[in-house]
Amino acid sequence: MGVLKKFEQRLEGLVNGTFAKVFKSEVQPVEIAGALQRECDNNATIWNRDRTVVPNDFIVELSTPDFERLSPYSGQLGDELAGMVRDYAKQQRYTFMGPIKVNLEKADDLDTGLYRVRSRTLASSTSQAPAAPPAAPAAPPAGRPGGYGYPPAAAPAPPMPPVPPPGARGPAGGYGYPQPASATPQPPAAPAPGGRTRHWIEINGARHQISRATLVLGRSTEADVRIDDPGVSRRHCEIRTGTPSTIQDLGSTNGIVVDGQHTTRATLRDGSRIVVGSTTVIYRQAEG
Repeated sequence: MGVLKKFEQRLEGLVNGTFAKVFKSEVQPVEIAGALQRECDNNATIWNRDRTVVPNDFIVELSTPDFERLSPYSGQLGDELAGMVRDYAKQQRYTFMGPIKVNLEKADDLDTGLYRVRSRTLASSTSQAPAAPPAAPAAPPAGRPGGYGYPPAAAPAPPMPPVPPPGARGPAGGYGYPQPASATPQPPAAPAPGGRTRHWIEINGARHQISRATLVLGRSTEADVRIDDPGVSRRHCEIRTGTPSTIQDLGSTNGIVVDGQHTTRATLRDGSRIVVGSTTVIYRQAEG
C-alpha cells in the first residue's frame, strides 16, 4: 500500500471524522501530503554514496479562510503530515538532519483553495553531520480554483546537485527563504529549438506520462487513464498535446472544470488543474 493511501486511511477516523468535513472542499489533505513528498524529492541533496538528505522543517501556507478553518486541527494535522513524510523518506531511503516538523501558516497573498509549501533543512543540536545546505529556491503556490497553475518561477540553481525531481511545486517566500513568486500568471516558456517537451498528469499523487498525441480520461477500462469515480463518464475528456496543449470534453454527464472555469474546451499550461467528477487532475509539462 502506498504512503499516500495509508495517510488517507489514518485521517479517516481522526477527530470523529472532522477532517472529512473540513476538507470536503477546497484544499485536500492528500494534495498537501503529495506536495510534501515532492518537496523532499526536489530538494534532496546527496552527501555521500550512502546518504541523501532531505528537508525536515516544513511550512504549509494557506489562505486566510482555509487557515481559519483548519487552525483548530493544525497540531494533529501537522503530526499526521510529519508521519507521512517520515514514512515516505524511509521508502525512498532519505535521511534527515533533525526532527521532522510540519506547521500551518496564514498567507494573505493566497486565495481560497491555494496553498504553498516552504521547507528547509535544520540540524538538531546533537547532529554531527555537516552544515545543512541552503534553503531551497522559491516556487509558485498550488491548490484549487482562484489563481493556481502558475508556471515555475525562475530561481538560482542550488550549490549542490539535487536528485532529479519528478516535477512538482517547491517552497516560496519568508521564513528565511527567497521571496514569493509573483501571483500573476505568466505564459510558459517556448521550448528551445530542437528540444522535446514532456507531458504528464498527476492524479492523487500518481504520475501518468502522456506518450501519444491524445490521452482519454474516463471511468471505462478502455480509457487511456481510468478514473474510478462515479461522477466521471466512461469517456469523459481528452487531452491533446501540442503548442499549446488543450483539453476537450467528450460529451460527459458532469462536464469539466479547468482552472476554476466550467468549460467544454480549454487551453492547458503547466500546473493547470482539471476537475472531473470529484477527482482533481494536474496537467504538467516540461522541456527535456
